[in-house]
Amino acid sequence: MRKVSVFLLSLALLLAVQVGSAFADSKLDKTIDPLLGSDYSYGGTTPSGFDCSGFTGYVMKKLGIDLPRSSRDMFSWDEGKKVERDDLRAGDLVFFNTSGDGVSHVGIYVGDNKFAHAASKGVTITSLGDNYYAKRYLGARRIMGTETYEKVATEQEVAQVASK
Repeated sequence: MRKVSVFLLSLALLLAVQVGSAFADSKLDKTIDPLLGSDYSYGGTTPSGFDCSGFTGYVMKKLGIDLPRSSRDMFSWDEGKKVERDDLRAGDLVFFNTSGDGVSHVGIYVGDNKFAHAASKGVTITSLGDNYYAKRYLGARRIMGTETYEKVATEQEVAQVASK
């Protein structure tokens, strides 16, 4: 019976560490999560109401990155580097043509083929495969260098703590 108890305890501990690291929040996640559900407001740049570029700029500012104000300017910003859809990583900006007149919507890629953005229903996370957005996808820009990405968009720090 003691062997079974030790085995079960070991298994529970192992699973707890794995679940903890698999669902650990990065700084990016911790910045976005409290904003989910915030209202949409055209021109909005605060948690009381965001538009898409206001939300994106607000999140990035919290992470130490200053962006241009509009989605169109973010798309053509010299600091951003074009990224292929297959190479997206958390923190990349994704752009859409929702108005029929070029870049008109931006969000933040969060992984697992999903992006966070301020839509007409408020701040939410949506799949890039969503029929509406898949048809309107224009491209992506990487605005974080490797060092910044490792600090804000990975789970490295949490995984190291869990392994100690």
